[in-house]
Formats: sequence, C-alpha cells, structure tokens
Amino acid sequence: MQTHYVLVLCEVHCKWDLLPPRYRLYIDEELFAERTWIWHGKYLEEAIQIQAPAGKYLIRFELLDTTTAQLKIKNIRVDHGNAVVHKGGMVEIFNESI
Repeated sequence: MQTHYVLVLCEVHCKWDLLPPRYRLYIDEELFAERTWIWHGKYLEEAIQIQAPAGKYLIRFELLDTTTAQLKIKNIRVDHGNAVVHKGGMVEIFNESI
C-alpha cells in the first residue's frame, strides 16, 4: 500500500490560570503528542507530519485541564502534500495531485 507525506499546520491558542494546562493531539485514535502549555499571550504553531495511505484522518485536540484553561485551534491548513482539510479537522489525503 502506497503512503503519502502530508504536513498540516495549525495555530494552537490557550488561555489559562493557575497551573500550566496540558493538551493531547490525536490523528484518528492514535496519540501523536502531549504538551504542557507554558506561555501567556502567545500561540504555538503545531506542525503535524502524516505518512499514510490515501484516505480521511481526523485531527483532534484534547485539553486535559478543562476547568482552568481554554484551547482554540485556528488556521488549520495543508502546507505540503496532496491533501485538503475539511470542516472539523478532517484531513483527506489523495493519491493524485489536486
């Protein structure tokens, strides 16, 4: 089965109080990253590298400390590869150029 490389970028914004919150990044049900947010007044550009067969893959962020923080994902886009991002964070990888 042929795989394709896709690079997806997005902005991660977080507002928080008290202890630095943690979030997880999943592709479908696979955990890709867990990070602790340590910044105030800044955002992080997350670079998500996917090497996978053509198909649809859900990018999902999960905030672990929901009572003291708010997480927003903005400007999700394909930077490299034959893919598109659909509403709700669904990335569709194609076999051929689009």
